[in-house]
Amino acid sequence: MSDSTVRQRKKSAGEGKPRKVKIPHSSQTDASQQNRMWARLVLIIGIAIVVYFTTFRTREKKFATQKETLELRSQNLDCSKSYSEEIGKFPGCSPNICGRFVTDTLVAVEEVDILLNLARSGFQFGRSSGGASILDLHSGALSKDTQFINIYKIPEAKQIFTTDHINTYKLVKEKVQQAVSNIFKINGDSLFLTHPTFFSRLTNESAKTIHDEYWHAHIDKDTYSSFHYTTLLYLTDFGKDFTGGRFVFIDNPGKHNKTNVYIEPKRGRVSGFTSGAENVHHVEQVASGVRYALTISFTCNKEHAMVDPQFAIEEDDEP
Repeated sequence: MSDSTVRQRKKSAGEGKPRKVKIPHSSQTDASQQNRMWARLVLIIGIAIVVYFTTFRTREKKFATQKETLELRSQNLDCSKSYSEEIGKFPGCSPNICGRFVTDTLVAVEEVDILLNLARSGFQFGRSSGGASILDLHSGALSKDTQFINIYKIPEAKQIFTTDHINTYKLVKEKVQQAVSNIFKINGDSLFLTHPTFFSRLTNESAKTIHDEYWHAHIDKDTYSSFHYTTLLYLTDFGKDFTGGRFVFIDNPGKHNKTNVYIEPKRGRVSGFTSGAENVHHVEQVASGVRYALTISFTCNKEHAMVDPQFAIEEDDEP
């Protein structure tokens, strides 16, 4: 075999083998940089997620559940500056420390039954079409569709106000007032019932007016300037008579690690709190059923005091 033939065969065999392509050094560097960039990006995203859920999350805390029976549970809070400055003007009525409390042993079962009967009887004469109805026995204000009427202008309503209703309403108010005095260590004689004090009836009907939107977070002292102490007596049970409708304190609103503190309404349960910015709160929307409660409000300013309701029906003057 000639030398030319051998060289030709080697050339042909070499052409059938794959050739290695040498990647320029600059291309290898670019690929390495891109890999490092993606790794850093993934790490940054992971850190951001961790920071978000540890710094900006909303925690939930149960202050009182429906299944518990509490003699007294309280939480001390620093009073807001504006609340301290104002209430300091009323000697004997300023608390050493602000806060909130819950008790299930203050109001007797029989008293709750009488007040629930009174509320249901009153709401027979009027209800809001938007799901949030009130009955104020001091002013006579009663929700009716999208407006308010005066229940004392309805002659038939006279039949609902029994002696048991009247006496129980006054007795429960006095019990709650004394509890506020004892828990916040203030002079009971410096504390006065104030407007509005009312029954509420909440359902899951869609809101028709601004009065029906009870679920917005607020401060009682901003909403009602006369308020210094707010209390609620729940007349029906969360999880049994209705769902939703929990009472929610919002601690650290607008700040990192906001905490929602829940009270589940319980038949006969009384909750109370100082009415300043230290107790921002709202009520969850009722999802089903009917939620009844009685809000009893107190002031330290005697000029804003009001007397017990007279339960009187005004008769039209005869010609």
